[in-house]
Amino acid sequence: MTLASDPPKDGFRLSMLIYDTRFRSVTIQVIVLVLFLAGLFWLLNNAYVNLEAKGKDFNFSFLWTRAGYDIAQTLIPYTNDDTHMRALIEGLLNTLLVSVLGCICATILGVFVGVLRLSHNWLVARIMTVFVETFRNIPLLLWILLMGTILSETRPSPRDFRFTEAMQAAGETPKASMWLFDTIAVTNRGTNVAAPAFSNSLGEVVLPGNIPVSLNALALFAVLAASFWGWRRLMARAKAVQEATGTRPATWWQTPLILLGPVVAVSLGLGFHLDYPVITRFDFTGGFQMLHSFTALLIALTIYTSAFIAEIVRAGILAISKGQTEAAYALGLRPGRTMNLVILPQALRVIVPPLISQYLNLTKNSSLAIAVSYMDLRGTLGGITLNQTGRELECMLLMMLIYLTISLVISSVMNLYNKSIKLKER
Repeated sequence: MTLASDPPKDGFRLSMLIYDTRFRSVTIQVIVLVLFLAGLFWLLNNAYVNLEAKGKDFNFSFLWTRAGYDIAQTLIPYTNDDTHMRALIEGLLNTLLVSVLGCICATILGVFVGVLRLSHNWLVARIMTVFVETFRNIPLLLWILLMGTILSETRPSPRDFRFTEAMQAAGETPKASMWLFDTIAVTNRGTNVAAPAFSNSLGEVVLPGNIPVSLNALALFAVLAASFWGWRRLMARAKAVQEATGTRPATWWQTPLILLGPVVAVSLGLGFHLDYPVITRFDFTGGFQMLHSFTALLIALTIYTSAFIAEIVRAGILAISKGQTEAAYALGLRPGRTMNLVILPQALRVIVPPLISQYLNLTKNSSLAIAVSYMDLRGTLGGITLNQTGRELECMLLMMLIYLTISLVISSVMNLYNKSIKLKER
């Protein structure tokens, strides 16, 4: 028996793919997918036909041929006899170095400026406003060129640091002197800084790709990680005691002991000392040298991005109700403690999402390093390697894939952090 409430059992018709809401969304998605795949096939086929017309093929074998060019600042051993793949890795490491340091420095400076923009001191607030409006409204490329020019044109040459016997006999002093107990010398060629060194060596391990890694550095890193874990455990225990008893145990003397004690002990055991830069006839030797191309790029990225981060921080703080501040003051908290313990932890939920975009922008903007001849990924793979090998398509696709991977990693890490600080609903 068929009931009147049963829906009519009509047969399937092709028109239902368009007019029936049960199938329409699927139909549209299938059509869009087919059009996308067709467009992608057309682009790939067009590229293949044009490469074939020019007598070129598509392969990455050029990465294993001799590079034949030098890289001024390197993090791993590299010579011009190494392969283009080695040059690619060196350029990638240089990109990661300036990006990581830039994100850290820009965040610190941006938070500082963003908080001071809300200061009740009229002069301080206006100075920070001028900082933000000046640095974010001038193109980053101009800041990079300006910083490079200032560092190379205003600093003395290495010979101005020389102190000869004739000068000593005449009672003269060098035209320029080193800073911070003779540990830093800034010349028109670069910045020479005293480097950490060890009298006792644990040896080194060679990673795939013939990349040596010092066991001393690994040991210090492991001790530092263990110390940080111990400090986190100490803070968790102090918080648990505070929640249980209402009194927070003193940790001011335990914190430096846990964080610094093991590292200092291991460093002394390995014979830690500083390798100071020393002026010779033509240049400094010893320590390590940071080229002005790296310094100019780092400074420009830091101040430019920090101006945007400052506005993000200011907006996040203003998003918190004033009642939170008034309640903290009523409990006797000082303004500094109120900002650190009450306002900023809540503002992070507003600050972190747009902060991710600024980190991504800084990483991609590091490709402007070519303006000051800093050999990053753009300067190696997308510059000299591309010009020498004539593999434009392969180099561009590989560089795009690397930047995409870096951006996705940054987004994933920051999204995990954002998830950890979001409000937990009960």
